[in-house]
Amino acid sequence: MSAEQSGSSTAVETPASGVMERFSYDDRIVRQFILATLVWGFVALLLGVFIASQLADWRLNFGISWLTFGRMRPLHTNAAVFAFAGNGIFAGIYYSMQRLLKTRMYSDLLSKIHFWGWQAIIVSAAITLPLGFTIGKEYAELEWPISIAITVIWVVFAVNFFQTIFKRRERHIYVAIWFYIATVITVALLHIINTIQVPVSLWKSYPIYAGVQDALVQWWYGHNAVAFVLTTPFLGLMYYFLPKAAEKPVYSYRLSIIHFWSLVFIYIWAGPHHLLYTALPDWAQTLGMVFSIMLWAPSWGGMINGLLTLRGAWHRVRTEPILKFFVAGLTFYGMATFEGPLLSIKSVSGIAHYTDWIIAHVHGGTLGWNGFIIFAMVYWMVPRLWKTELYSVRLANVHFWTGFLGTLVYIISMWVAGITQGLMWRAVDGTGRLVYPDFLETVLKIVPLYYVRAIGGGLYLVGFVIMLYNIYKTVRSAPADLKDDVVSAPRLTRNTIENLGKTPHRMLEGLPVVFSVLTLVAVGVGTMIEIVPTFLAADYVEANPLLKPYTGLQLHGRDLYVREGCYLCHSQMIRPIPSETLRYGEYSRAQESMYDRPFQWGSKRTGPDLARVGGKYPDLWHYRHMMDPREVSPGSIMPAYPWMYRDKTDFAIIQKKLKVMKSLGVPYTEVEVRFAEQQAREEAKLIADQLVAQGAPKGTEEKEIIALIAYLQRMGQDFKKGLIQ
Repeated sequence: MSAEQSGSSTAVETPASGVMERFSYDDRIVRQFILATLVWGFVALLLGVFIASQLADWRLNFGISWLTFGRMRPLHTNAAVFAFAGNGIFAGIYYSMQRLLKTRMYSDLLSKIHFWGWQAIIVSAAITLPLGFTIGKEYAELEWPISIAITVIWVVFAVNFFQTIFKRRERHIYVAIWFYIATVITVALLHIINTIQVPVSLWKSYPIYAGVQDALVQWWYGHNAVAFVLTTPFLGLMYYFLPKAAEKPVYSYRLSIIHFWSLVFIYIWAGPHHLLYTALPDWAQTLGMVFSIMLWAPSWGGMINGLLTLRGAWHRVRTEPILKFFVAGLTFYGMATFEGPLLSIKSVSGIAHYTDWIIAHVHGGTLGWNGFIIFAMVYWMVPRLWKTELYSVRLANVHFWTGFLGTLVYIISMWVAGITQGLMWRAVDGTGRLVYPDFLETVLKIVPLYYVRAIGGGLYLVGFVIMLYNIYKTVRSAPADLKDDVVSAPRLTRNTIENLGKTPHRMLEGLPVVFSVLTLVAVGVGTMIEIVPTFLAADYVEANPLLKPYTGLQLHGRDLYVREGCYLCHSQMIRPIPSETLRYGEYSRAQESMYDRPFQWGSKRTGPDLARVGGKYPDLWHYRHMMDPREVSPGSIMPAYPWMYRDKTDFAIIQKKLKVMKSLGVPYTEVEVRFAEQQAREEAKLIADQLVAQGAPKGTEEKEIIALIAYLQRMGQDFKKGLIQ
């Protein structure tokens, strides 16, 4: 094997340029990430259509534990964000940064570890989430062994990434790499801070944060996962691949600078807009709302910079599918980044939050922005990487229009569903009573739109399958012996490093360490100002000394509730809005969730809020409801949970759970910890005996349903007893 083929460089003298180095790029790793993107993209989209269909027809849950909506939905989001989008991001980064920096990746070995490690993490998520192993925090559901693996693989990627920058042959780092740097640094920060947890067993752990603090950290993470996984890296990809496809330079270098620094500084503050009208301190809510509105400017600055890059090339958009995907993707990005700040305004959030409007907003961004950018990038890269022509431009155009129509059908149906929900929930007549007091009435009204949503997702999936066929045929036509091209570039010498440029930012572009530190400072300022005061304000959630934490059985039942994904359809946060207090009771206080790990404030109401459900119904109602929801709530779209009537409660682990909770500051006594299993069995027998008296069968005291009922009946009881003011 030659030095060029192995990636090593050789120096040759040229009279005009001085020392030139010949080398080859590592395109094998790019091809692997592209293929992984296509495989996991199909899985993610298929799961999306499946769970959308489950909401339209509850029978598609099939009564099988690992196929229920509550377990499939986290799998879908993880597959879409980290498997499909994640692999697409890595493919684009590995391809573009080698060419922008004029060097091969620092280490082929690290690239391989990154690729296979990331695929192993995805596979582990695909196994554990359906089995119910979950932390229960949105976009961060994976249990602690997998969280550690993510950290290790991200460090491997970061080392390879920054070492490649340090050995570059191009003195200035291009705008795309600015966004890659922000992604690598901030994702590490987000993941480490949000996923600190204490293990109970191999597949069970509790976060170190609770209640208000956990909610703030989670949505600081959740919103910025969207920012620094689904936005900044895709902007970097746009800044590289769009000019390449259009054969035009980026419209404005100055706008790129403003766009980057304003975006990375402002975005990190916006997380609290997910918690408007909750028990989060008002100052944090307002701060999140203000910075969310400010995001309009930098977000649209990036969209405008991208679209104006096509000046003089618009006539090509009509015939070239790659440019179609880029233009539509940027347009969807503009729509999503207009809608996001709009939804962060308190009066709008009061209508939209917990509704399907948020689902429309999220999918407008993921399907239209992220999906279309990946499609454009793959269509552009594949012929170049496999050294052949795209099999069919016509099929690529069919893919575009099918995906575009599917996206529109999806988001419009969910806009209509969400606004309908929000208005029906808030409707109060002239006498001050709810117009629609039965929550189920609002659900039944929008079920037809769930069918429409499934059709929209199905169209998008059909378009993707067309792409798979097109790419398959393209790759089949590639030459049998693919060799990486050998390229030449001048060595980066001390003189070229010192002569960085006349403007401060041009100088900064030649100093990647300084650039990275400034990026960390930009995202760190907002993080510190938002999170630290909330953690220091301990008196904000000072508890009544008479307030007791969950019993061992109730805590175990809560974990079963999280395992089944009930939090994906139910909230436990009554907002101080008249219609909500009329429907559910007194608004929620911070003290009510001070021992909750993780918090359960929710982000979507497919079912009613449960903050005050304890004592509202007898035990038998809950027993029948979980066995067949339609028996007690005709028309319900909730799945049944028959396995909870067969599977036995793991009483032995309850003592370990209380011990970990005590170490985290929950006021359990030594006696409660020592006799946790015995007390849990006694409580379970008491509930089982009461069920028998109400008409349920005997012999249920060891079944999981009993623990779940114990938790459901505890919700809101402390407030009703006057222990919380």
